[in-house]
Amino acid sequence: MSNLQNIYTVESVTEGHPDKMCDQISDAILDACLAQDPKSRVAIESFGAHGLLVIGGELTTDASIDAKAIAEEVYRDIGYTDELEIITRIVQQSPDIAMGVDQDGAGDQGIMYGYATNETEEYLPSGITLVHKLTSGLSALRKSGELEWLRPDGKAQVTIENGRVRTVLVSTQHADTLTQQEIRASIIDRLIRPLVGDVGHIEILVNPTGRFVQGGFEADTGLTGRKLMVDTYGGLVAHGGGAFSGKDATKVDRSAAYMARYVAKNLVANKFANEATVSVAYAIGHPEPLMVSARNERGEDLSDAVKKRFDFRPKAIIQQLNLRRPIYRQTASYGHFGKAGLPWEDVIVM
Repeated sequence: MSNLQNIYTVESVTEGHPDKMCDQISDAILDACLAQDPKSRVAIESFGAHGLLVIGGELTTDASIDAKAIAEEVYRDIGYTDELEIITRIVQQSPDIAMGVDQDGAGDQGIMYGYATNETEEYLPSGITLVHKLTSGLSALRKSGELEWLRPDGKAQVTIENGRVRTVLVSTQHADTLTQQEIRASIIDRLIRPLVGDVGHIEILVNPTGRFVQGGFEADTGLTGRKLMVDTYGGLVAHGGGAFSGKDATKVDRSAAYMARYVAKNLVANKFANEATVSVAYAIGHPEPLMVSARNERGEDLSDAVKKRFDFRPKAIIQQLNLRRPIYRQTASYGHFGKAGLPWEDVIVM
């Protein structure tokens, strides 16, 4: 049976959203460590609020990095110009955790899920691909200067009913110089219509509160790992609860979720399924997963075939997907899946 309902809603947020800024800062620090020391172990969290950014976590690395400078660069690159006080509290990884990882075991317990469908060329549901195109489109219109009054913070939401777009919601931060009518007309004409086509049958909501001038850390707090559904499958399939950003690949929250996506996508690409869901579970310190499960849209069990073809031990995942590289900041906005060039999106012959 298909995972997708007859009607569903999914959301995305821009790179200037407070939570997404924290994800990008955490992953930029991870990338900086991996660029110097590919065996770095990194667990970094960021918290932003009203002119303050706190960066905390654990590192085991030979890299020499300046976390404050990295965070400042990410903040400016996103598009914010206000002052930001930055506090860091970064220490060495707990030896109790390191003990298990040193033996190639999982960095934590947990359950991870991967999903793919043949509905789109990205192997994701159409609503997810559309909603990320809306938010990344806001960023492109702002950075190109085409809509110079756009500001970095923003959100989008899409409702799909029976395979068709029913509702599009876009909330975008803006300069305090335009009317709501001007904003709505521009967003429909420059963003929504090019992606959706005929909008006559679609309910469109643009900045439904009527005003969105304050944004980013000025308006709201942000925290690493607080946009799990945006990062993955929009809540359309199960999620084990583990966040991705700021974690190196010894943390199975991240690496095993990528492996599960890789396997699910290849099951679909090789015609074993129209939709595939893969799940895996671990115990901290143990290299062998406690469970590997794979099913197609008809509920048929593909687990044995998957376990024969794919190795879900953490060390094997890192080697298979070449995960000790600085490739992670790009994943920290507009979803971790469906982007060409990332190793867990590769298609192989099974």
